[in-house]
Amino acid sequence: QRFKDYRKMFDELGSKLDAVVISTPDHMHFHPALAAMQLGLHVYLEKPLAHNVWETRTLTNLAKEKGLATQLGSQRHAMSNMHRVVELVKSGAIGNVNEVYSWVGGSRGMPSIPKDHPAVPDHLDYDLWLGPAKERPYHPSFCPYGWRFWWDFGTGETGNWGCHILDIPFWALDLKYPTRVDASGPEVDPERTPKAMKTTFKFPARDEQPPVTLHWSHGTPEILKEKQLSGKGMNTFFVGEKGMLLCGFSNRKLLPEEQFEKFEAPDPFVPDSPGFHNEWIAACRGDIPATCNFDYSGPLAESVLLGNVAYRTGGFDWNAETLEPVGNADAKQLIQEEYRKGWEVTV
Repeated sequence: QRFKDYRKMFDELGSKLDAVVISTPDHMHFHPALAAMQLGLHVYLEKPLAHNVWETRTLTNLAKEKGLATQLGSQRHAMSNMHRVVELVKSGAIGNVNEVYSWVGGSRGMPSIPKDHPAVPDHLDYDLWLGPAKERPYHPSFCPYGWRFWWDFGTGETGNWGCHILDIPFWALDLKYPTRVDASGPEVDPERTPKAMKTTFKFPARDEQPPVTLHWSHGTPEILKEKQLSGKGMNTFFVGEKGMLLCGFSNRKLLPEEQFEKFEAPDPFVPDSPGFHNEWIAACRGDIPATCNFDYSGPLAESVLLGNVAYRTGGFDWNAETLEPVGNADAKQLIQEEYRKGWEVTV
């Protein structure tokens, strides 16, 4: 059966469903996910989990409260090279890590502002597509795909790639919530996401691991040029006390190379994935939690979204317990956004 309105689907079939997969635009992640979870349905949800931090935390907490099987769509988590990178860092190959640089290339963002107002296609229920976002005339530059680069609908390249790429340092270093977030870039546009930006997250010590500074950038970081390194095929650079590790989803290199010429990697200890989607299906059937369940991926998604908040409003100390951007009232407005009339929620 096909439905264009998830609410009607849940009304008609909710008691017959086990789980849902949600791959709508970012601004429409939260509402169907919340409705599904309130019905006790397991959820596979595309990144960056939700459109703001409050939504992300609400879904994370609800999943735990109801014991639901969840999985964030960071499917590269299942790649074997990712496992080997995590093993190298966790086994101490480069010593304690206190700084990491992660990035995504390209210059997508800042789409042209529409000057015409074409008719809504017959196949599109545009009011439903807008959902909780404020009303604006239809334009094909943001529907069906360009929404990603409009703040009302998407979260830019940070939201698009952040949950994939920052998954590497989050997993390897057991990161959770930052205590400080700062960002910089071109002049902020109130409507559109930027073509480049830089974000810095400060994370506290974890058990025996020291505090770490994580740099995220839309654009290649300067440190690669400083160290005369090629970032081709790479997206993350760990700086440790005993060495460095440059890696991507499919490649990894310990540095300086001469220092690690005779290095023997640890025996694999991160289990192979049965398949990223299979993990979630197994979890729905009562097996172990999927590797990107919301307990793990919720804090990752929150951090990604906080980077955008800091870029748009300025940096802040972050109180993860109260969801408070300390001393930044403008940032607070983006932690939990208002919904269009008719889309209010009860949690």
